[in-house]
Amino acid sequence: MDAVTAVPAALAFAAALVNPGPEEARELLVRELAKQEYQDARPGVLESVLQGILDWFAEVISQLNGFSPNLGTLILVLAVLLVIGAAVWVVKPRRNARRRAAAEIFDAAAPLTADEHRKNSREAAARGDWDTALTERFRALVRSMEERVVLDPQPGRTADEAAAGIAAAFSAEAGRLRAAANRFDSVRYGKVPASRDDVERLAGLDDSLAAASPVSAGDTSLPPLAVPR
Repeated sequence: MDAVTAVPAALAFAAALVNPGPEEARELLVRELAKQEYQDARPGVLESVLQGILDWFAEVISQLNGFSPNLGTLILVLAVLLVIGAAVWVVKPRRNARRRAAAEIFDAAAPLTADEHRKNSREAAARGDWDTALTERFRALVRSMEERVVLDPQPGRTADEAAAGIAAAFSAEAGRLRAAANRFDSVRYGKVPASRDDVERLAGLDDSLAAASPVSAGDTSLPPLAVPR
C-alpha cells in the first residue's frame, strides 16, 4: 500500500459512515489498521502509538458529535488519512527490507566454497531432495564466480543481480542465467517444487561456465584473422 491507494481507500472508508458514534468510529479504525498490509510489517512501537491515536480520536469524536455530527465525521476522515499515512510511512520501508532479505542467495550461516555447495547439491539429489539440490547448485555457481573474481563478494546479493553480473562476463549464457535465477527464486522463496530436470539443467550451466573463460566488458579485441596461403 502507498499514498496513491491509501487516500482513496480512506475516503471510501469514511464515506460509508453516517454520524458514527465514538465506539463505532474506533472500531472501524481498528478494523482498517488490522489489514494484512499493515500487520505484515508492524513493529511493536508502532502498535502502541497507533493504539494511543485511536483512543485520542475516539474521545475527540465523542465530544465533537455533541456539537455537530458533520464535524465529527470530518475529523474522522482526517484521522483515517493521518493514521494510514503514518502506517504507510513506517511499514513500507520495513516490507521492502524484508522482501530483499527474503530474496538473498546465501543464508547467514558460515560461507561455503563452491565445491562444498556442489557436494551438498549432489547429496540432496541422491536422496531425491530436488529443492535443496537446486538451491545449493545455484549457490555453487554464484560462489564459483566470486572465487574466480567474476563477481565481487557482496552480502545481500539477489539471484537476479548475480545472473546479470555473470552475464556481463558470459554473454552467451545470459538467457540460461536469467532462467536459473528465476527458478532459484521460485523454488527457494515461491515454494514451487524443483524437479530432476531443473537440477540437471542448472548443473549443465554450472559446468559450462566452469569450462569457459570470462570476457571483460572492456575487451574489444577481435579473433585472429586467417591468413590465406
